[in-house]
Amino acid sequence: MQIQGGCHCGRIGYEAEINPKYVIICHCTDCQTNSGAPYRANVPVLPEKFHLRGEPSTYVKTGSSGAKAVLAFCGNCGSALFSHRQENPTHFNLRLGAIRQRAELTPKAQYWCDSAMPWAMDISRIPRSPDQRPVAP
Repeated sequence: MQIQGGCHCGRIGYEAEINPKYVIICHCTDCQTNSGAPYRANVPVLPEKFHLRGEPSTYVKTGSSGAKAVLAFCGNCGSALFSHRQENPTHFNLRLGAIRQRAELTPKAQYWCDSAMPWAMDISRIPRSPDQRPVAP
């Protein structure tokens, strides 16, 4: 599937060819902390199928395994864009929120579920609103 994505302010953009069968949700505490959200959704892309426009800022984090990962984001607006292994990257993990076609990409698996927020596994009973109008609990 051909996709386009980029940051909120438009300084960084990309095009990629992904396989939507590999969209996942990660509940690890690193993804929670780095994204500022209860989990992060990603889809991998091979380097030769990923074409970046602009220069993202990066942060190198060390995972629980000791492996180092490069996290890329827009230095202007802060949008999280992708990550990859620091040594010999075999793929880039694109952040679903930065992909224009994100509504078409349904996650197929969840990882690190022991770290998940208990309520994040089923939000269907939380009151909903079509916009920012307050919802009575």
